[in-house]
Amino acid sequence: MPFSRYMQICLYDPSHGYYSRNAEQFGKAGDFYTSSDVHAVFGRLLARQFDEIWRALDRPPAIEILELGPGRGLFARDVLDWSSKKFGDFFAALTYTLQESSPALHAKLQETLREHMAAGKAKVPEERPIGPCRALARETPRIVFANEFFDALPVEILGTAGKLHIALENNRLHEIWLPPLAEELEFLDRYGVHPEPGERIEVPLISQEWIKEISGSVARDLLVIVVIDYGYTRNQQLAGRHRGTLMAYRHHSSSPDPYQAPGDQDLTAHVNFTALAAACEQAGMQVERLLTQSQFLMGIGEGNQFADAFEDCRIPQERAKAALQLKHLVTPVGMGENFQVLIASRAVDARKMAALSGLSFGRGSQLSALSSQ
Repeated sequence: MPFSRYMQICLYDPSHGYYSRNAEQFGKAGDFYTSSDVHAVFGRLLARQFDEIWRALDRPPAIEILELGPGRGLFARDVLDWSSKKFGDFFAALTYTLQESSPALHAKLQETLREHMAAGKAKVPEERPIGPCRALARETPRIVFANEFFDALPVEILGTAGKLHIALENNRLHEIWLPPLAEELEFLDRYGVHPEPGERIEVPLISQEWIKEISGSVARDLLVIVVIDYGYTRNQQLAGRHRGTLMAYRHHSSSPDPYQAPGDQDLTAHVNFTALAAACEQAGMQVERLLTQSQFLMGIGEGNQFADAFEDCRIPQERAKAALQLKHLVTPVGMGENFQVLIASRAVDARKMAALSGLSFGRGSQLSALSSQ
């Protein structure tokens, strides 16, 4: 089987896949954590940005946020809680849909978002379509949000010997190399680099298909996509970086061996943002300049000096803890420079999109303001 099929089974098999069997992978007690596990301010800042996007769409009476791969639902809960508290008009128009294929995580989402689901503000479709949006209404303007989603989609692996396949012989997995498809070689020609001796390069064709289906999920033109993930550009690959990024994660430890614990470890590959941006453009979307998570969050938080992080702090010790958690999200030594932010839109006024606070990325004064907290 192609490596992408092996990766698909390891992660998403209904009975034995890593994401299907349990809901305890996330957080410090699990195998990895996301930005939402660090502090609620991540969701609060994005709620502020979503409210701005809603206004850029001329305040439609109904808008849907579709989150792909929402995990335990912490981000959704933070966005909904903060929007209810701070952005009442936006919250009144908002429906939050969480697309999750894991039965175990379905149950966790029901628990995390019980109050919002009872109020009709959040929904988790029971059906789990193969494509990203087929079970959802097409007539509502939509914000599609994907945080650490595309890195977990299956990839093909190419080397100088060909395309990686997995075979079973004497009850043991072993690798074989077969000729690659023309479309896989064309992908590397356009968006990546060809492997040199000893290298393995990922080809994320499934990610491209997801962008096409997301684009086709909205009958009306109004669509905004926000992707946050660790990744790279083609220029970085040409400079010798990110040439082979497939990794396995278990108990906060990383390994380059994807065969060590099938179904018991997370498998990821860095996102090719050059290819993802091109897919958005081919789907008729306007793509904004690629930002780091640091630039993006700094831009959103500048206006009120990150009051979203400190509003609930009652004593200096709580404020100091919140500052440390915020720094982890935005500084280079934390997650701030490792994660990239891609924003694309269709049929939205370009000037209004450019005016979003998250795209302002004025860094100097903000970093100094944060360091003083």
